[in-house]
Amino acid sequence: MQQVEAWMMIPFGIMLLVIAVAPLIFKNKWEKNLNKLIFVLALSIPTAAYMAYIGLGDKVVDQIFFDYLPFIILLCTLFVVTGGIKIKYNMTATPLINAIVLLIGFNISSFIGTTGAAMLLIRPLLEINKCRRYKAHTICFFIALVANCGGVLSPLGDPPLFLLYLRGAPFEWFTHLFPEWAFVGASLLAIYFVTDKILYRKETEGKVPTVCNDEDEDDEQVRLSLSGAINIFYIIATVTTVAFINESYIPAMGREDAPLYIKFLREIILTAIIFLSLYTTKKSVRRANNFSWEPIAEVAILFIGIFTTMTPALIYLNAHASSLGLTEPWQFFYSTGILSSFLDNAPTAVAFHTVATGLPVAENAAVVAGIPEMLLRAISLGAVFFGAMTYIGNGPNFMVKAIAEREGVKMPSFLGYMYKFSLIVLLPIYIITQLIFF
Repeated sequence: MQQVEAWMMIPFGIMLLVIAVAPLIFKNKWEKNLNKLIFVLALSIPTAAYMAYIGLGDKVVDQIFFDYLPFIILLCTLFVVTGGIKIKYNMTATPLINAIVLLIGFNISSFIGTTGAAMLLIRPLLEINKCRRYKAHTICFFIALVANCGGVLSPLGDPPLFLLYLRGAPFEWFTHLFPEWAFVGASLLAIYFVTDKILYRKETEGKVPTVCNDEDEDDEQVRLSLSGAINIFYIIATVTTVAFINESYIPAMGREDAPLYIKFLREIILTAIIFLSLYTTKKSVRRANNFSWEPIAEVAILFIGIFTTMTPALIYLNAHASSLGLTEPWQFFYSTGILSSFLDNAPTAVAFHTVATGLPVAENAAVVAGIPEMLLRAISLGAVFFGAMTYIGNGPNFMVKAIAEREGVKMPSFLGYMYKFSLIVLLPIYIITQLIFF
């Protein structure tokens, strides 16, 4: 068996580069999912074939079946379930109303997961803002607050935290990250409120703000109503399944000789939830939500390419972890964060946890999950916070972007998102967070 060489990370680099520039150069052709699929297969198949040739084909298989498959099935479950919930209301998309929606999403992300919170609230937020002229900034802040940073306080909030939980971090330990969670959330909400207030004044200058509503006049008396309420039960079922149907509670799921229906019990239950939601939800509810399979199809196509081509990158990182020279919490914070911006943040967090287990522990130092507590804090926060730095940093990011664009919102490109938002808004806040807490 050969080792992974640095050049084998080239396909992954090409994947990221094309995702970044293709929407700008080949906009019309790139919009079609079939063209995305052709590109993904053109990179993924040779990568997988060469990995098999050098005796590492099992690593690609594990990545697809035990990382990508659970990842996409969970996203699809939450996409379908939340797509069956229709919230109808009459309200003006003022900066205060938008900030309240973001605050709600930020607070519930740790309990129903960033993907669940994002898929539940993105459509209502788009509905509220459908008459606003400036709204792309609202979606960018939504990605940061709801789809990423809000999920810090529990293992259910984000996949990297769940993996660290399985490696020994107590469930309640993550609540100790409250100061960093509160600081980042308050900072982002304050910046958003000021930004939206400026843009709102620009939009409404000389005009009377009105409620944006396409419903009948009689409905104007209804401030809030909910259709497809059965899907709330399915959300609870999804969260419960992810929390308890795993190797920690069912050890047989981790055995190599376990039957497939045991190994993939969680995914089987989630798939059943998908079909139950589709069967028990009125079609009119999904039509009212403009429900379409295209966003989840786009995510499934792009991420199978990302998961396949990043396999050599992760192997290379693990093989050279001891030579990285990381010892201080701030180093782990930025290192985990930078890689989490472009790799899947779950395996990145595990990789740096592995690095930390090989470091000496100072006498009387607090140890959690086998590593110094401050290093675990840095890894956890770096993985979750920096997932918002790019569209591919965390699973819900691309889905939120795709849903917003389907509703007519002109979102920034891959690079545009970075230089217009994440590098000038998120990164300074993360640097201040590091200076304060590490």
